[in-house]
Amino acid sequence: MTVATKPRRSARIACDPAEWEMRIQLAACYRMIDHLGWTELIWSHVTARVPGREDHFLINPYGLRYDEITASSLVKVDHQGEVVGTSEWPINPAGFVIHSAIHMARPDVQCVLHTHTPAGMAASTLACGIKPIHMYAVGYDGLIAYHDYEGPSLDNDERQRLGRSLGDSNLLVLRNHGLITCGRTIAEALVHMYRLERACQIQLMAQATGERLAEVPEAVRRESVQRNHRFLSFAGKGTYGELEFAALQRLMDHKDPDYRN
Repeated sequence: MTVATKPRRSARIACDPAEWEMRIQLAACYRMIDHLGWTELIWSHVTARVPGREDHFLINPYGLRYDEITASSLVKVDHQGEVVGTSEWPINPAGFVIHSAIHMARPDVQCVLHTHTPAGMAASTLACGIKPIHMYAVGYDGLIAYHDYEGPSLDNDERQRLGRSLGDSNLLVLRNHGLITCGRTIAEALVHMYRLERACQIQLMAQATGERLAEVPEAVRRESVQRNHRFLSFAGKGTYGELEFAALQRLMDHKDPDYRN
């Protein structure tokens, strides 16, 4: 019988300080996702564009759990799915197709976060989509894009269609599949996903009651979108999620600072 052992720690990657800081933030994000319970074994991905290189991004090594990922174990790839430099780990082809599609279509996006949570996948099957029935959803009213399911994402030809479906939105529901959020920073993408995931959970709970759902009036929804942006940019931080990300990173450091290696 083969006994599973903890993966050998990767040697520290030689890279410039900006890339190393990005690696630490992305590894921390994987640990946060594990802490929040959004993982699905070794599947799904978060990617981040390498600073100064629009055609390179970092992705998780195929085979590691999120709680095993470190800054050095992240794999750097280009838009053709080729590993840049060396890595002892492969990457998931389906993850490459989805994430490269968005990084190629949206040069303003630094981070792409994709989940397969039960609530997100269940909500992705609803023909009605995400309804404006509570504060999380109304903050994104009219800002959520949708992409029809085409089967497992292994076809590079789907990348253009994914890019068109996303448009200039930062939230994408992959119908019958799961959720994607984007951000100018890793923190922004994470907080977008937190709020979108909550929107799915709350809607499913409300629908389970069988009662008629009360949608928020359109005028209030429009104002809520503006207030949501101001609220999440609290204290002049300029991007969503910086305070929340910093708080969670302190928790990850308390739990296990190994992700920084």
